[in-house]
Amino acid sequence: MIKSAALERFLRYVKFETTSKPDCDEVPSTKCQFELAKLLVEELRSLGLDDAKVDEHCYVMATLPGNIENGDGKDVPVIGWVAHLDTSPDVSGKNVNPQVIDYQSGTITLPNGVVIEEDEALRQCQGHQLVTSDGSTLLGADDKSGIAAIMTAIERLIAENLPHGPIRICFTPDEEVGNGTKFFNLGKFGAKVAYTLDGELPGELNKETFTARSATLTVTGKEIHPGTAKGVMVNAARVAAEFVASTPKDQAPETTEGYEPYLHPYSFSGNVAAATVRFLLRAFNDEDMQKLENTLQKIKSDVQNLFPGAKIELTSTEQYRNMFEKLADCPEILATLEEAARRSGVTPVWKPIRGGTDGSRLTEMGQPTPNIYTGGHNFHSRTEWLSVNHLDKTIETLVQLAQLYTE
Repeated sequence: MIKSAALERFLRYVKFETTSKPDCDEVPSTKCQFELAKLLVEELRSLGLDDAKVDEHCYVMATLPGNIENGDGKDVPVIGWVAHLDTSPDVSGKNVNPQVIDYQSGTITLPNGVVIEEDEALRQCQGHQLVTSDGSTLLGADDKSGIAAIMTAIERLIAENLPHGPIRICFTPDEEVGNGTKFFNLGKFGAKVAYTLDGELPGELNKETFTARSATLTVTGKEIHPGTAKGVMVNAARVAAEFVASTPKDQAPETTEGYEPYLHPYSFSGNVAAATVRFLLRAFNDEDMQKLENTLQKIKSDVQNLFPGAKIELTSTEQYRNMFEKLADCPEILATLEEAARRSGVTPVWKPIRGGTDGSRLTEMGQPTPNIYTGGHNFHSRTEWLSVNHLDKTIETLVQLAQLYTE
């Protein structure tokens, strides 16, 4: 089986465990991310990017100097390519055993019995070379496919001496736990525009993400021996369960799609004395977000009336905003990306992300950063897969993008 340069890289990168850790104030949240970061610094330097280095927070930065000027003598603008090192803590990323498959059709049964069902995305990949895990872990295409695409595009620009301006590269830690931009130094990065490589099928471009908030419910009860509990005990776990059961079923992630908002209780812990529930609130606009906030407050009031002896507290914080709020003011950046995708041989389609990327926060911080596809699917699960054919389209898109900025 012939392996492309990007595939060779990808298979090498997924062997590194880079699982990030939620609810951790340190960046990176796991030291294992440094191992992949150090390898990438070595590979970048071997390609001639002599300034490549990793800092104390595990941000890898490097520069590919430009090799052309515009006809009017002005410098070609600096563009940036960004991908993240870490993988989701939802599923183990340790000891990933990648499987390379010549896919024809139908479902895929992985070595440990996990089945990847044939859906529309998989049907588009008939005749493709796919990569999966063995079913005991996630694969890590989110976002090591993005890293492989950037590294291979850089190598191709150099090897073929293709025209390009200065390109800044950054590989970030802890994107999956919301801290990918916490110590991102925009001044040091120095790009006029950046692009994250963190998407799915070819042609799917992203200029819209959720606006995201997190909420935490804490319940304090009254504990006593259950044999003498009547009229005294207040079971915090029962109160929290009532709260979760009261959330609208038609506003859950599993019942919504497209631009529909959702309210997601994703973590529950507790006992009689105390209980904690954590929620994700996701919406594409402030009006829908406020409705979600109002829903939580209404449930809090109702549950408090049911359990007057419980102490119920609810707090929420903003995580990131819909990047379209600022990207709408940058039509030329979006048009250039669309043209690059078209020149790579795919049909560009703007699709909202039901999630977020590092680009959400970077755009909010003043660095316009739309998102580009990488060819992966079923992220954050043991059924994750990557089309190598589609990854090659991502690389071609990056190469075209670099050349477009010289025009």
